[in-house]
Amino acid sequence: MKPVIVATGFTREARTIVDKGVVAITGGGVAANLEKALIAATAHGAAGIVSYGLTGGLADGLKIGDWIIADRLAGAIEIETDAAWRAALHRRLPKARIGAFFADGRMIDTVAEKRALGIRHDALAVDMESHVAAKVARALDIPFAIVRIVSDEVGHLLPHAITVSMRPDGGLHTAAMVKSLAGNPGQIGDVTKTMANFMRGFAGLKAGARLLHPRMAFPD
Repeated sequence: MKPVIVATGFTREARTIVDKGVVAITGGGVAANLEKALIAATAHGAAGIVSYGLTGGLADGLKIGDWIIADRLAGAIEIETDAAWRAALHRRLPKARIGAFFADGRMIDTVAEKRALGIRHDALAVDMESHVAAKVARALDIPFAIVRIVSDEVGHLLPHAITVSMRPDGGLHTAAMVKSLAGNPGQIGDVTKTMANFMRGFAGLKAGARLLHPRMAFPD
């Protein structure tokens, strides 16, 4: 049976998946590395590719811990998600919102840009990996899906110490975070709030991964 390939950013996101029928690939915020790894992972065939993990909200009303399933992706690539897979994901996560995602490789950290992107693209959420996953899936002509959990609301400003905290291997760059905080201690409150939100997101991600088992709800 061909594996389902999961594209994500942090290794901690990947570790929430324990399904033997799934291969999780972390991008660490570097699109070229993620694309190369996805191509290698699909070299011997893949059932489909799903973008999974934490996501930033682009619309009011979305709260920390809310799940979003994409019906389409805007940004660096315009593509609709696989309808059958989308429906299967929604059966496993019936409270999830369904709508568009935006991704172009950037970490969108300002409230103004998040709101503007949400309006311009009629999008609910943003992440840093979906456009790469979509590109590879389209090239291979295999199903593509996005299912992610909100860890950053549209009205929250991501502090600099957070935007520099992702290592290319998907780990947490604590030295960069500490350096940023040392240079601007005024971020501490926002960093504390952001990390608390991330922890809530990771907890929800772990619970959701169990509901998506087996094979990320792929409709075999």
